[in-house]
Amino acid sequence: MPLRADKNYQVGLLYFVLFILTIPAMNWVVMNVGTVCTPDGPCLIPVWPGIEAPSGVLMAGIALVLRDGLQSKLGVKWSLYAILIGAALSAFFSEPSLVFASVMAFFFSELADLIVYTPMRKRWPAWAVMVSGLIGSIVDSAIFLSLAFGSVQFIAGQVLGKFWMSLIVAVLIGYMHRKHADSLKASS
Repeated sequence: MPLRADKNYQVGLLYFVLFILTIPAMNWVVMNVGTVCTPDGPCLIPVWPGIEAPSGVLMAGIALVLRDGLQSKLGVKWSLYAILIGAALSAFFSEPSLVFASVMAFFFSELADLIVYTPMRKRWPAWAVMVSGLIGSIVDSAIFLSLAFGSVQFIAGQVLGKFWMSLIVAVLIGYMHRKHADSLKASS
């Protein structure tokens, strides 16, 4: 496939690479970084007073937004390729149970994302990121926590942590989108 020079394609490739890298990073972070690391379980971080989440939530929130950007710029097929490549990379850094849990969580949250994000993205791009991020987060969290750790004990923290990360990234995307639109108006 020849490389295209258009900006959407280049931004899409950037989303593709970053999304791929978030998958092994998330699997490594969840077992190695946190304020508390539980025996045979995840490392935890606070996401709200009295609420903790597995630390991989930081990368997962970013991954969900990157996936939306990737789908927007290059399509669903590229998102699915990225999940498979990210899972293969994860196999070098993570236990097989985490890799399996990640792949299943991403696959089913991708399906949920298709149902929510795709119809909303053209009319309400910022809201599409937020709403699909929330739905994807719930699906992703329930599946990942169940398969990786046999419990959904941290689902509230997981969803809240992903929400915070999705909110931060969505605000940045909205700002960049507005700035780009303003620069196009100024150059006209």
